[in-house]
Amino acid sequence: MFSLKEIFSVTLTLFAVIDILGSIPIIIQIRQREGRIHSEKATLVAGVLMVVFLFLGQSILSLFGVDYQSFALAGAIIIFLIGMEMILGIELFKTDSMAASGSIVPLAFPLIVGAGTMTTLLSLRAAYSLPNVLVGIGLNLVFVYVVLKSSAWIERKLGKAGEDILRRVFGVILLAIAIKLFKTNFFVS
Repeated sequence: MFSLKEIFSVTLTLFAVIDILGSIPIIIQIRQREGRIHSEKATLVAGVLMVVFLFLGQSILSLFGVDYQSFALAGAIIIFLIGMEMILGIELFKTDSMAASGSIVPLAFPLIVGAGTMTTLLSLRAAYSLPNVLVGIGLNLVFVYVVLKSSAWIERKLGKAGEDILRRVFGVILLAIAIKLFKTNFFVS
């Protein structure tokens, strides 16, 4: 039932798609805007979203008549806009200053659990046994929690100049990922 090889494959695949290290500039930006990151809340919400989508994702998309390609295109647009925010230093996604919801939106969703993660979960479920996918999700959530909890330390170590460079570099990478998602899913026959 449990296979270390499958767990390793699932964990690495999700790690690459979630790309929590690439999200560090956004995490720092949210932390500066909100005052703090609610690491436990963001990790818990991301975990619940992943597990729910693992079990119900295909049914949810079918219920709304949405195919994988449309879902991935929507995610590509969101990723593109976040990348533009990072590069240009503008704020497209306005947050309610009274709500203090930065740990949920955009952190838990769509950064940690976005269209790419959700689509990947559906693919992993088809390719690997369910217990191994669940363990892979759990291992990724532990790493996500550690990065979120360390965001103040990471920010201090990077400094303002390092943060600006990292934000712009990863902004370009996010734009490239968005364009790749768009090309892959728009030109599917």
